[in-house]
Amino acid sequence: MIHCKEVNWHSRHLDRNMNIRIYGSADGTPILVFPTQDAMSDNFENFGMIDALANDLGRVQLFCVDTVDTETWSNTWGDKAWRAWRQEAYYTYIISEVLPFISMENSSGRMPLAAGCSLGAMHAAIVFFRRPDLFGGVLALSGVYDAKFFTDGWMDGMLYENSPLDFLSNMPADHPYIELYNQRRIVLCVGQGAWEDEGRRTTALMGDVLYRKGIHAWVDFWGYDVDHDWAWWKNQFSYFLPFMLGEQV
Repeated sequence: MIHCKEVNWHSRHLDRNMNIRIYGSADGTPILVFPTQDAMSDNFENFGMIDALANDLGRVQLFCVDTVDTETWSNTWGDKAWRAWRQEAYYTYIISEVLPFISMENSSGRMPLAAGCSLGAMHAAIVFFRRPDLFGGVLALSGVYDAKFFTDGWMDGMLYENSPLDFLSNMPADHPYIELYNQRRIVLCVGQGAWEDEGRRTTALMGDVLYRKGIHAWVDFWGYDVDHDWAWWKNQFSYFLPFMLGEQV
């Protein structure tokens, strides 16, 4: 049985209790894992991803976090400005509370990778592309990277900061983050099967933006039989992990 360490504390930025589940070796590369839409820290375990990665847990340490998606991205009838503010608070919680916790728990000395599937990929992209100085890379599977998709086209300044497609499109060519991105490992992968339409569209747009900015990324489109589902995400996570860990170029 795979050991899981559960930790929780009252977040000062979210004013609510937030959980983290930790799997793997403390001297392995830390990976910050965001769950799928509306899910919590037990998401990877409940859907078999932890078991699928069992042979890799000696070289990585997974930090699986909760979300507040039901208050933000999924809160269709909520005030859009408040939803954007709440998402920004969640981003701040990750950067200001979770990352210091990871650095205390993990002894590898390596920067964490950010990873996720579906809406988890969006979260991973947000934190990585906003703070490449704090992350070693991003593994984003079947993500939607345009925040306006969740708000019927509405946007304000705060939501803009949480919309990778938008803020990357407007990033100046001489921005210092571009050099940092090119020192990191970036994977955006999406299938072309069922329920992947918006992911395919925004992944293609992200690929175009990254290419125009001179940012090196592995943008990969899998086959028309590859659906927006766990069976494929398990295959993709295992497939890209050696690259993310620097074991292959």
